[in-house]
Amino acid sequence: MPRLSEVIAALENLWPAARAESWDAVGTVAGDPDQEISRVLFAVDPVQEIVDEAVRLGADLLVTHHPLYLRGTTTVAAHTFKGRVVHTLIKHDIALHVAHTNADTADPGVSDALAGALGLRVVRPLVPDPTDPEGRRGLGRVCELDHPVTVGELAARAAVRLPATAHGIRVAGDPDATVRTVAVSGGSGDSLFDHVRAAGVDAFLTADLRHHPASEFLADRAHRPLALLDAAHWATEWPWCELAATQLDEISDRHGWDLRVHVSRTVTDPWTSHSPSPGAPN
Repeated sequence: MPRLSEVIAALENLWPAARAESWDAVGTVAGDPDQEISRVLFAVDPVQEIVDEAVRLGADLLVTHHPLYLRGTTTVAAHTFKGRVVHTLIKHDIALHVAHTNADTADPGVSDALAGALGLRVVRPLVPDPTDPEGRRGLGRVCELDHPVTVGELAARAAVRLPATAHGIRVAGDPDATVRTVAVSGGSGDSLFDHVRAAGVDAFLTADLRHHPASEFLADRAHRPLALLDAAHWATEWPWCELAATQLDEISDRHGWDLRVHVSRTVTDPWTSHSPSPGAPN
């Protein structure tokens, strides 16, 4: 069995910490470098439900997309929910490693996995990484469909192919408009509106769209009409877990590690139910 340090080195090759945003907190949060690793669990959120799942599974390593501590802390006391996570991890000898914005911009990365889940063909990054001479890394992806669909049909496809959440898929724009090209970005995406306009796509699928930025984006008709599709944050990033698990499986096979790699299907989206307004548009 490989040691944790060997597995982490492989993960760092996939998602180098140096490529994370300066504000981000990625890398190994807990774990003994000399610990042997036989079972790995991938998940979006390092919350207690996921850590308890790792315990039940007998995992030695938990890899999550979201950081446990994005900002500084002064305590890991077990009466705090993050402290309890740390205590559970250490008590059960489970290491925790985080790949966040360094996985967002990777090739392949979070938005590649999102595009793949939706059956879209990736053309290029939405926001290219200037340090990548091949022009493949970057934030978000510009994609094409195999054949045109309507905005409503694309939303229905996303609702079926992404993990089910109470949020579902919200649409802003004409549901009957034709879509040939789509920009996608896993996670919060309304900071990318200028890049979406410049890309000249027919629709943008992302998460966490806010009222004012979305309203102003739709009101700007200087370029062309665009549709917005707003999915649950967790649902747009979960496909990366499957992609990342496949990548680690391939590394394990290549090195003869015989790792058992799992993907959590526990829904950790914070919204648990949805009641549509009577008479609301479909």
